[in-house]
Amino acid sequence: MRLSFRPLRLILEVGILSSCCLLLRAAPPEAPPAAASQDIQVAKPPFSEGIFPCSNCHDPKAMPPNPKRRPLEGMHADIELHHGETRWCLDCHDLMNRDKLHLVNGEKLDFTSSQYLCGQCHGDKFRDWKVGVHGKRTGSWNGQKLYYLCVNCHSPHSPHFKPLKPMPPPTPPEQIGAKKGTRP
Repeated sequence: MRLSFRPLRLILEVGILSSCCLLLRAAPPEAPPAAASQDIQVAKPPFSEGIFPCSNCHDPKAMPPNPKRRPLEGMHADIELHHGETRWCLDCHDLMNRDKLHLVNGEKLDFTSSQYLCGQCHGDKFRDWKVGVHGKRTGSWNGQKLYYLCVNCHSPHSPHFKPLKPMPPPTPPEQIGAKKGTRP
């Protein structure tokens, strides 16, 4: 009688592959490649008119940076920071070059690569964004695609969507344009 290990081998291979998939799923987002803007085509971030480049006002020589957490005033008085309990502007914006963002490791990013910054905390959303499950993408299904950045839909300072007032239910087709006593 000869024993076959083929079913056992198949079970082990499936188990190993499943484990690898789970590990990959839990892995933190990768660091941006050196040419991040060439990696994924993204739409221009929605800058407030007259605000960018930030260095127009935030020149470290003319206005020494103040990293102290405080109420915002002046041009930023309208910003309400509701992004996590302990977030502060300089957790994302670079202290010495306000025209850049920075990752946790200090690497500077352009605003057009902000998906890598968001992905540091929101890895599952970043993964879904890259494959087109979360966020907006335009273009060909099998060709060039344009990915919209997180900030094209979410305010980076207060990312939760505001509650929407529900729309009234649709009018049934038989009631559209119908007058009393006549058939549609």
